[in-house]
Amino acid sequence: MTAGAGAGPVPYPGQVVRKAEQLTDPTRQGRGRGTGASVGRRQGQAPLGNITRGTTAPNRMRRVDRWLADVHGALLRGAERPLAVDLGFGSEPVTAVEMFDRLHAVRPGWELVGLEIDPERVRRAQQDPSAQREGLSWAQGGFELPVDRAPALVRAFNVLRQYREEDVPEIWAMMQGRLAPGGVLVEGTCSETGRRACWVDLTPDRVRSLTLAVRFGEVKLPSEVAERLPKALIHHNVPGTPVHRFLAALDAAWLSAAPLAVYGHRQRWIAMSRQVRAEGWPVLGGVRQWRRGEISVGWEAVQPEG
Repeated sequence: MTAGAGAGPVPYPGQVVRKAEQLTDPTRQGRGRGTGASVGRRQGQAPLGNITRGTTAPNRMRRVDRWLADVHGALLRGAERPLAVDLGFGSEPVTAVEMFDRLHAVRPGWELVGLEIDPERVRRAQQDPSAQREGLSWAQGGFELPVDRAPALVRAFNVLRQYREEDVPEIWAMMQGRLAPGGVLVEGTCSETGRRACWVDLTPDRVRSLTLAVRFGEVKLPSEVAERLPKALIHHNVPGTPVHRFLAALDAAWLSAAPLAVYGHRQRWIAMSRQVRAEGWPVLGGVRQWRRGEISVGWEAVQPEG
């Protein structure tokens, strides 16, 4: 799969000034390897964004993929001509391949386009025998999401941490504007192993929730996952802010549930989740999610003030 000829990445200038509709174009410039969605952009137009470190590892995204299959299962099963985008798949295509396989486990027929700004990473993915699937393709692209139709699902992980916080709303809006009706954008950060992760999920018109996910035994207090908060929140984790109050409430509930530790971390996490919900926090989901070491809260409860 090819991108526009001669287009190198547009370095991040310190602010995002171009709107989504100016960064995308329905003109197709042919198909590359595979039989997935065609990808194209105007001749000479460069992808928007910066090349990331590209660190990746097998199963690093397992927690968010599992969460998507559960919380957004109806979307995954019911989307029409379902197309997913993995934005910034990294130095190796492994986590995008895993995402594709997990989507197909929910519903066969998904197409997935792995996008990277670095053309060398795209080339390696296109030539990697283990990264070839019917419906899976690779292309150069950034926040403009240069795919041929509106995706039902966009995953953008470990991408926005290098950008300025004040630019996040516009970057979000750019990608939200490309979503299909009812589609979902999940944007977040995780540790190198994926055992600590935080993400937000967005629909075309709003930010829905913040989710924290940990491997049991990985942290002593839930607030330790704060180091992986998305860019929109990480600088707001200071006393007196909504996200700090939420993390403090989790820690307090976790400590109060210490007697349940004899039954395992899972039972203690469930008790913690029930307690913070009882305290009035808009905790989403239920035991099935909590059993996996996840907790989701409505965005309105943790979003930055002002």
